[in-house]
Amino acid sequence: MKRYRGYWPWAGLLLAILLAFVPIPYYFTQPGDAKELTPIIEVEDRNEAEGTFMLTTVLVGKANGAKYLWAKLSDYREVYPEDHIRGSDETEEEYQSRQLQLMQSSQHAATIVAYKEADKEIEIKNKGVFVTGVISGMPADDLLNVGDLITELNGKVIKTAEELVEGLKKFEANEEVELTVVRDSKEEKVNIPLKPFPEKLMDEDGDERAGIGITYPVTFTEIKTDPKLKIDTNQIGGPSAGLMFTLEIYNQLTDTDWTKGYHIAGTGTMNEKGEVGPIGGIKQKVVAADNAEADVFFSPVAADNYKEAKEAAEDINTDMEIVPVKTFKDALDYLKELKHSE
Repeated sequence: MKRYRGYWPWAGLLLAILLAFVPIPYYFTQPGDAKELTPIIEVEDRNEAEGTFMLTTVLVGKANGAKYLWAKLSDYREVYPEDHIRGSDETEEEYQSRQLQLMQSSQHAATIVAYKEADKEIEIKNKGVFVTGVISGMPADDLLNVGDLITELNGKVIKTAEELVEGLKKFEANEEVELTVVRDSKEEKVNIPLKPFPEKLMDEDGDERAGIGITYPVTFTEIKTDPKLKIDTNQIGGPSAGLMFTLEIYNQLTDTDWTKGYHIAGTGTMNEKGEVGPIGGIKQKVVAADNAEADVFFSPVAADNYKEAKEAAEDINTDMEIVPVKTFKDALDYLKELKHSE
């Protein structure tokens, strides 16, 4: 036995290296930070605020053995199987591209809602559908590229993702359609057949569906505003900052300082109707906001987001007020009644 004792330190070192560097099929998440939006969003001739609106983030990365174990021992760190974060056929690059496209869509919805609510001039043009992912083995896998902009279906102009989805529903498996796509700034015609989706992607009734095999299509919207607006998100991805973008843009457009001197954080998607949608990682975002000494945290109501946010706030014993919102106007109504910070 003595001759094997000298190998144990090396075995321990090898195990440590494996835990630290060898990736496993999981993602690791933890509380990120709360970013002030004034440096990110700039309305021309904007009105200044005494307080701040802040978006909250969750840090997401590929897990290894060490991070997996760390998450299992931590209340506010999580690990998820890869297919809970990325689509089953989605590469890391496609996932990151999709997150950036979703962020851009979030910005557009926030801009539309804020400018309309502030009664400011805005011109909106939907110009097609971005391909942000394709399904392995489906026709799009061979014939379309991530980043393609689809502008026509069989010669009919396509302006939104909804129009594309509804248009394709009219065709059956093995029928062929012609798409007009903009690729590398050049317009091309692509003839592409429809095929049955893999069994795992059938609808809830188990009925067979056919399609071309693109995932997460995103409407490309071009917006012109007066006053002009500049948003620099510096590679922040995902749609969850929509509500806070809307509040910051609206605050810069109006004469009222809606922050009232407070540090106001929050999360939630935003659509063009002004509705706030649920997000993931709500407990981690509450921790991020508390770490940034926020006074108020806006939480979506849907999908138990508000319930989980309250649980996290009580667990970390924060003084931050958790405010439930279903719409942008809900957030404004709360701010209207908020007394100015002393």
